[in-house]
Amino acid sequence: MKRRFSPTFWLLMLPVLLWLLPLILIPHIDLLINSFKVEGQEGFTIQNYLDFFQNEIYWLTFVKTVAYAVGVTVLAFVVAFPVAFYLTKVVSPKYSAFLTMLLLIPIWVGELITIYGWMIILGDHGIINHFLMSIGLIEKPLPLLYNDFSMILGLLYMSVLFMIIPIMSTLESLDDSLIEAASDLGASKWTILRRIVIPYCMPGIVSGSIIVFMLVIGDYLAPNILGGKSSLWFTEQIYNQFLSTFNWNEGSAFGFLLLAISSAIVWVVLKLSGQKLERVGS
Repeated sequence: MKRRFSPTFWLLMLPVLLWLLPLILIPHIDLLINSFKVEGQEGFTIQNYLDFFQNEIYWLTFVKTVAYAVGVTVLAFVVAFPVAFYLTKVVSPKYSAFLTMLLLIPIWVGELITIYGWMIILGDHGIINHFLMSIGLIEKPLPLLYNDFSMILGLLYMSVLFMIIPIMSTLESLDDSLIEAASDLGASKWTILRRIVIPYCMPGIVSGSIIVFMLVIGDYLAPNILGGKSSLWFTEQIYNQFLSTFNWNEGSAFGFLLLAISSAIVWVVLKLSGQKLERVGS
């Protein structure tokens, strides 16, 4: 028996289709076609993709970007899990909502303003260096800005919220009686965390990890501004191809390589964690 969709269904789907088709699907199809073309040549070719693997700076930058994105994702989990557990299982619900609202401040301010805020904090004449020099711990400013450290710090600060919220949503549905029963039976805090809390929160952890990883690997502002010229990021290579050298064909190829390989990494994470996409998405 064929399933029939009511007019109301199509009416509700219309805004989604109008958003997906002209703004996402059609431009991506056009970029995919352009990625198999070379200016001045007729027909389709894979030369743009071969250039990626033949040029050492391209694929080394991509490997570094993936490695740092994975590292920031792990750090985000380390920071987010205790915060999410505290807000859902320790602090009073009356204060939990207020503290959660405070976590949203970076999104309210915006990434660009937040990055400039970190520049004020980490600069040679910034808050940290000024304080350390004023108390006599250092004689000259520490190089805290325009390096991998400042880049990772900025990426972590902007993405950790997207790890906290999914974990909080799963922790809120965890029955406290399970933790109390395990504690009454003599289980240690580490055992409760490892055998009950983390397995139960795995859908939220995987969901948050996917969001953070995709946000970090596709970020441009934090690596470019906080990292400086020494911190190469693959999105900067894509930007240069499009707007510096105006090589849209190669830029399209690099963009789809980033999309394909990052999607493959997400698929591997889902398989290794034993989670299904529909459960993680919910």
